[in-house]
Amino acid sequence: METKQIIATGAFIHANPSDPIHYGSGAVTVYDDTVRLEQDFEVGPGPKYHVYLVPSGDVTSSSVVQNSMFVDLGRLRAFKGSQNFAVPGGVDLHDYGTVVIWCEQFDVLISPAKLDFRETSSG
Repeated sequence: METKQIIATGAFIHANPSDPIHYGSGAVTVYDDTVRLEQDFEVGPGPKYHVYLVPSGDVTSSSVVQNSMFVDLGRLRAFKGSQNFAVPGGVDLHDYGTVVIWCEQFDVLISPAKLDFRETSSG
């Protein structure tokens, strides 16, 4: 069985501490074809949450997401626990610095996870 290569890792943060409703925590691992929210992942519940890849490496406000060419990986399946999201073919993960949990219904940033890319050896 082939072991998937880890491209990047990150941790979800509470982007706006003065907002008690929109928060997130836990780890995210990015593989060559999958974004995995880890077992310790948790966000405050809400409607129509999606997982986005956002080009910016510094997402702390909703406007950063709204003004970028993000990739929607699909609807969040649960507010806590591990879950996998397929990365569409042709997406260069190195072009995306942050995984974001986003509320589509209200256009609100829930929680960003800045990605820390691993050194890769091509060969």
